[in-house]
Amino acid sequence: MPFLNIHSAGPGLTVQDLGRPGWKAQGLSTGGAADRLALFEASAILGGAPDQAVIEMMGFGGSFSCDAPTRFTLTGAQMQADIDGVRLTPYKTQILRPGEKLTIGGAKSGVYGYLALAGGITTPPILQSRATHLTAGIGKRLESGDRLPFATDPDLLSPPCKLTPQDRFGGGQIRVMPGPQTGFFATDTLADFTQTDFTRSARGNRQGIRLDYDGNGFPISGGLSIVSDLIVPGDIQMTGDGIPYVLLAECQTIGGYPRIGSVIPADLPTIAQAGPGAALQFTFLSVEEADVTAQSDHVLLAQLRSNCVPMIRDPHDIGDLLSYQLISGVTSGDDLERP
Repeated sequence: MPFLNIHSAGPGLTVQDLGRPGWKAQGLSTGGAADRLALFEASAILGGAPDQAVIEMMGFGGSFSCDAPTRFTLTGAQMQADIDGVRLTPYKTQILRPGEKLTIGGAKSGVYGYLALAGGITTPPILQSRATHLTAGIGKRLESGDRLPFATDPDLLSPPCKLTPQDRFGGGQIRVMPGPQTGFFATDTLADFTQTDFTRSARGNRQGIRLDYDGNGFPISGGLSIVSDLIVPGDIQMTGDGIPYVLLAECQTIGGYPRIGSVIPADLPTIAQAGPGAALQFTFLSVEEADVTAQSDHVLLAQLRSNCVPMIRDPHDIGDLLSYQLISGVTSGDDLERP
C-alpha cells in the first residue's frame, strides 16, 4: 500500500470527504469538507468518485512526497504550489512521482484548499466516513511526520485535463431562503439585513463564521422564548445582541439562537471560502425560488465533467523543454507535393 508522507504541515490540515449524513439523531452533524464543491471539482478532473477522501488545507498547505506515482489535483482556495521548485497551477491533472517533493504554500485567495489524489486517501473509515470531525473528537489535525495510505492510481496514463473553477473566493452576493423563524423578525429588521454591507470576520472556523458590520444589530423580541431545535449548515443565527453567524459543515445539530434564514446550498462554498475582510451581502429568495436552484450531486458532477477540457501544455510551462526531441529529421520542404 503506497503512502503519502507529510514532511511539514500547516496548522489546519485534516482528512475530509463528504461527511457522515444520517447521524443527526445521535447528535453528530454531517461534517465533511467545508467546500464540498471542491471535492466534486477534483472528481471531475481525476475521474474518481466525489466521496474519496482528500486533504483539506485551511489557509496554508505543507510539503508532501509519495511512495508510488499518482495523479493529483489542487482545488478550492488558490494556493501557491510547486514540485521541486517547478510552479504548479491548480485545477489541472498533475503527477507526483517517488523522490519528488510537492510543496503547497499559503492561500492567495479563498480559505480552504484541497489536495486530491487519484485513488483517494484510504485511512480507516469511522461511521462510513474518513472525514475528520474535530468537535466530535473523530480524527485529528495532520502533523509533520504523518503518513497517509492512499489507493494506487487506477489510470496513471489517462489524458490530463483542466477545469475552470467557479469564482467563489472573494465574497459577493449570497442568497438566503426563509426558515421557520424568519417571520419572528420584524419587517424593518429583515430589510436592514438585506441592505447591510457585511464583512467576513476574522473569527470563524469549520463550525461557522461571524459577520461584521457597521450600525445596529439584528435582534429579535422574545428571542429567549425560542426552544432549541434542529439546525443545519447555512443557517444564520443571531446571538443575543443581534450579531449574525453563518453555520458551516461542522456546526452543532441543535441550537436555540433565532435564525433569520438559511444560505442556499449553492452559495455555501462562497461563504466558506470568504476570507477575513471579504465583503458579503444577502438577499432573500422565496422557498419556490430556492427550490429552483437545487441541484443533485449527480447532475453537478456530470456538469463539471462536461466542463473539463484536455490539457495542452504551453511550452512556457515546460521546465525541461530543451530535453525533448522536437524535430526528428530534415526534409526538402516539398514532400507533400511530390508523387
